[in-house]
Amino acid sequence: MGKAMRAATRPSHTGAGAPLAGPGIAFGIALASGHLASCPLGAAAQIVAPDSGETVLSELSVTGSGERAGGPVVGYRAARSATATRTDTALRDTPQSIQVVPREVLVDQQDVRLTDALTNVSNVQPAGTIQGRSDTYILRGFRTQTYAIDGLLLSPVNTFQPTQRDLANVERVEVLKGPASVLYGQGDPGGLINIVTRQPSLTPSADMTLQGGSFGFRRAQGSVSGAIPSVEGLAARFSFGTQDEATFRNFGGPENSRHFFAPAFVWNPDPSTRVYLNAEFTRQHSQYDEGLVAFRGRVPLDNIRRYYGEPWSRYYGESNMITLFAEHDVNENLTLRQAVNGQWGSFEAWATRASGVNAAGTTLTRRLTETDSIYHSIDSRTEALARFDDPFGFRHTALAGFEIVDGYRHPYTTQGAATSVSFLNPIRGSVPQIGTLILQSDLRQKLHLFGLYLQDQIEFFPGLQLVLGVRFDTANQLYFQRTPTNPNRPPEQNLTGVSPRVGLVWRPLEPVTLYGSYTTSFTPQTANILNVASPPPETGEQVEVGARIDLIPDRLTLSAAAFRILRANVAASDPVNTGFSIITGEQRSQGLEGDIAGEILPGWKIIGGIGYLDAEVTRDRFITAGNRLPAAPVFSTSLWSTYQFQGGPLRGFGFGGGVTYVGERFGDITNTYKVGAYARLDATVFYEIDPTWRFAVNGRNLTDRRYIEQPFNQFNNLPGAPLTVLASLTARY
Repeated sequence: MGKAMRAATRPSHTGAGAPLAGPGIAFGIALASGHLASCPLGAAAQIVAPDSGETVLSELSVTGSGERAGGPVVGYRAARSATATRTDTALRDTPQSIQVVPREVLVDQQDVRLTDALTNVSNVQPAGTIQGRSDTYILRGFRTQTYAIDGLLLSPVNTFQPTQRDLANVERVEVLKGPASVLYGQGDPGGLINIVTRQPSLTPSADMTLQGGSFGFRRAQGSVSGAIPSVEGLAARFSFGTQDEATFRNFGGPENSRHFFAPAFVWNPDPSTRVYLNAEFTRQHSQYDEGLVAFRGRVPLDNIRRYYGEPWSRYYGESNMITLFAEHDVNENLTLRQAVNGQWGSFEAWATRASGVNAAGTTLTRRLTETDSIYHSIDSRTEALARFDDPFGFRHTALAGFEIVDGYRHPYTTQGAATSVSFLNPIRGSVPQIGTLILQSDLRQKLHLFGLYLQDQIEFFPGLQLVLGVRFDTANQLYFQRTPTNPNRPPEQNLTGVSPRVGLVWRPLEPVTLYGSYTTSFTPQTANILNVASPPPETGEQVEVGARIDLIPDRLTLSAAAFRILRANVAASDPVNTGFSIITGEQRSQGLEGDIAGEILPGWKIIGGIGYLDAEVTRDRFITAGNRLPAAPVFSTSLWSTYQFQGGPLRGFGFGGGVTYVGERFGDITNTYKVGAYARLDATVFYEIDPTWRFAVNGRNLTDRRYIEQPFNQFNNLPGAPLTVLASLTARY
């Protein structure tokens, strides 16, 4: 092997070809079957290029699995990721818990919600859709209402994304447990959800899926990718998803709908330069649905279709994002990166909302609200990645960068009186009194962030690595919430924060990895606090120890972790003023978790997790110390497994199933009510007629169990869907 080829396949510890500004973004030029072809950087020395059968030679790392960070995963077990380090790093060399849900799992489970995908990860729970508008989750006991796409966080000024996430262009969903502020700045202490998108390929490919099922669900999604002939080295992928459904909680209004379109382009003008453009556009119309209402310490489940709104209670949201990545190799030791991300969108809500239940439990009072909101933000990130050996022979992968973020949002809300309804038998038919609406809140938020960060992955010798990092953040924030009782504009607030990180990885035996880490976070507050101009920033810190064991090398991995997180200046739902939050002081979450993913025998795949959580308020001015954190069960677990015949007359036929168990949870931080534990059974049968056609039927909640899936507050508790059947037909080229 010549010098050039040795450089092209240098070991992964150098970090060369690490993904650009997120998992799997950078692309290189490789030799494929005697022709030049484009393949993502961070791949193995020999891999199968996405959507093709060609064998290609990568510019980077050698791994036994033939996988690159952010790229397609064969089966249920991922081996590499860039979410935790922003370099193409083996999961076993990451000193923090990280789980990956590959696209194959999404296909086998017929997942159409991000919530469905995250069910496969330990200590992650859905925590409310914000009246059918968006997604929120509990990670290690703490709520998060944001996520990242290809390593870039959504707008930091938004308290939630105005649309629910579509999975049409998702390659993998990754969950980094615990604080990630050293690289991401304004993340939540419980963890970071990173959605990795499907990348373009020069090799032509296409897929199309039609789905239909219970409660009028209809969906079509697809993706097509290939080279653009007019420009050498330019490839594109176009993904889309469109769906309509009445849902089991439809009450006479129009069907819920969501439309998603995502074009992506990659261009290699020369072997040392990669450019990637990704765009996403989502439009959503949905019923404004608060779910069920708690009363006297519980949420009645005698009728999960009970609805306290009106047929005209509607929501419209749109979200848009365009991201440009560029990466250039100055030489084999230095790579420069630039990422620019723009986001903008809006939402409109017009609804009746529950406001109280009388003492007898017979009447529910309501209010009429109308909200119009806009937002926009821009994020610029500049990085340099250096790979070198120091005089002691230690190998370094050093990352330095700075990030500038500007964000703005302006929600304007008016409210008025609405008629009351029966608590147990609400009768709809109220007519909105538009002329009676008065100002509830006029919020204007501007946020300017500057972050400077450094990270070094140091390999002392094979099997012993140290990860050091630190981030310095400054923020200038205007948080002006005009209300009838608070008309005055406050001064702008300047905040600073330092977020260090240290982690040690030790591999005493080849199949066993042990690690320990200390991480911190700093987040400017964006919660809607009544009559508080500039809420104090939120801080967090975590100590974690864990292990990863390859039960079957390159096929089946078991991971386990123990952790303790302290979080200060936390915002939670205001128990008195609906629609607002309060700063609760200090909270603590500690616990244990384990995850498994991979293939037990040829054709027999498994993924799942188990978690124990002790999450409570430890110090507060308003909330009783010792109160449990909302929507965080003490115990939860999930397991999903499939088997597909590999030969014989049943070749291509497969079946599988899973169980999800979630313990009882408190619905609010004041612990005034609980929702019960539940176990849900799911199953699938599928048949791959040939490499082109796939037919599947999935059943969810086979026992037709009644349960609350997503508690949010007293008036917002979303019940889980009853027995649901979903069929799909997929064509692939």
